[in-house]
Amino acid sequence: MVLCASLFSQLVALFNKSQFYHLVKNHRAERYSKGYSSWDHFVAMLFCQLAQAKSLREICGGLACTMGKLRHLGMKEPPNKSTLSYANTHRPWQMYRDLFYETVNVCKMAAPKNHKFRFRNKLLSMDSTTIALCLTLFPWAEFRRTKGAVKLHLLLDHDGYFPVYAYIANGKKHDVTIARKIPLPPGSIVTMDRGYNDYKLFGSWTEDGIFFVTRMKDNADYTVLEENPIPITGNVLRDQLVRFNGFYAQKDCPHVLRRVVVWDSENEHEIVLLTNHRKFGANTVSAIYKDRWRIENFFKALKQNLKIKTFVGTSENALYIQIWTALIAMLLIKYLQFKSKFGWSLSNLVAFLRWNLFSYRDLWEWIDHPFDVLPLQPKPVQHVLSLPGLGQHFLRGTT
Repeated sequence: MVLCASLFSQLVALFNKSQFYHLVKNHRAERYSKGYSSWDHFVAMLFCQLAQAKSLREICGGLACTMGKLRHLGMKEPPNKSTLSYANTHRPWQMYRDLFYETVNVCKMAAPKNHKFRFRNKLLSMDSTTIALCLTLFPWAEFRRTKGAVKLHLLLDHDGYFPVYAYIANGKKHDVTIARKIPLPPGSIVTMDRGYNDYKLFGSWTEDGIFFVTRMKDNADYTVLEENPIPITGNVLRDQLVRFNGFYAQKDCPHVLRRVVVWDSENEHEIVLLTNHRKFGANTVSAIYKDRWRIENFFKALKQNLKIKTFVGTSENALYIQIWTALIAMLLIKYLQFKSKFGWSLSNLVAFLRWNLFSYRDLWEWIDHPFDVLPLQPKPVQHVLSLPGLGQHFLRGTT
């Protein structure tokens, strides 16, 4: 007798269905529904991500071939391709965005509370990645004359390295425009690349008590006010207090900032950093910027392990639903990482889940001991196989 459901059923059970249907009600997601529930739609799209289904046919067929296990998922029956396609086109993607933030709150409670640095400030990384699209199939996503694209903007929490804010926008929208909309807690430290250089943004963050570490523009016009001592160890070349000279630069950011020059021995060139934090050591400022590459690794893992490069629908709504579901799936995987004692790498955990989605194992025992917990077997059934042309029967049994 099987005492637990499949791994996929146990993963889906981590979502609070009462909160889910509260979101459904708020967004009126089922106002034109004719039997296909929002829950069934969400489970199908989550299956698309975790199983890496490449098309509507694979999603529907993959769920249909596990008919006996769908009841554990809370589904009545697998969807038809036309039904799933219609839901992707017309169900509000904003509901999936809000579900993402509900899942973020759960991850925050399970994530480690301290990053690798000694300071207690919340450390965050901000960046965006461009998702290329075929302009013929996605004419609404015009980016260049012959290219289409959307941008995924993320804010990554370094306490666990998981996203706490996401924004999907047209590829033409500048990163700074989105950065102004992102809510940041006072006292937090944000690290980002040179694409976010904006004096007005730096000025507003400094006034709000938000610290930043970024790369300085090569053509920045500034005056050195003071030279700070250079640490004996490390790769810091200069540590200076500066003020911008330009009229608009002084108007938008009249504050004294800090310029730290670091030697990159791997690429053999100087990296010029800009920050408004004046108390940290120069080596700490350098290490904070170096840790920004975690968000680059996150984007790489997201694109390699989940479905955000190819899409099962061509409408804007369908694309947004698929990207938000990918982010929800990533939070689910990060949550399992936080709870596991095994020390999974993200890519291995995604692969092992994909191979065992419908195997009967206890989820929490499996993530701690993936090679020791054997799948639970149903009662053996014997089959009689009759071969045409032969006057005898062969007995084949499962053990």
